[in-house]
Amino acid sequence: MHPREPVRSDAGVGDMAGEARQPTQLLRRVGGADLTAVPEVRHALRAMLGAWGAPGATDVAELLTSELVTNALIHTDEGAVVTATVAPEQLRVEVRDFVTELHRPRVPHADDGTHGRGLVLVQALADSWGVENRGMGKVVWFELNGGAA
Repeated sequence: MHPREPVRSDAGVGDMAGEARQPTQLLRRVGGADLTAVPEVRHALRAMLGAWGAPGATDVAELLTSELVTNALIHTDEGAVVTATVAPEQLRVEVRDFVTELHRPRVPHADDGTHGRGLVLVQALADSWGVENRGMGKVVWFELNGGAA
């Protein structure tokens, strides 16, 4: 598998009316300090989500995913693994890096135009979010309850 090739699981999507659609998943490995991966992950997420959720839900999902991926790439040298799982009622995005240190959310300085807003945005816009230690690294995740389209 190419490191940036998305893995999609559409198993269980049936042709019969009333058959439940199974969750769809995007899996993407991004290299350390490769900020070109951020728009690539956004594009893959948008393609996977399609018409998911209420109006604007995909935009919020892309923004929050971009923030988490950017944080992982800026604050680590090892790259990250991005996993997004979508079901009719919920999206969960996880960004796993390989550094245990967590940069705490902070209120950005008024004169700091581009840094310090990532986790603040995640706190403000996600329905839930968190950080899980994973031995060698951590997973920063968020969930959006977008509802059915």
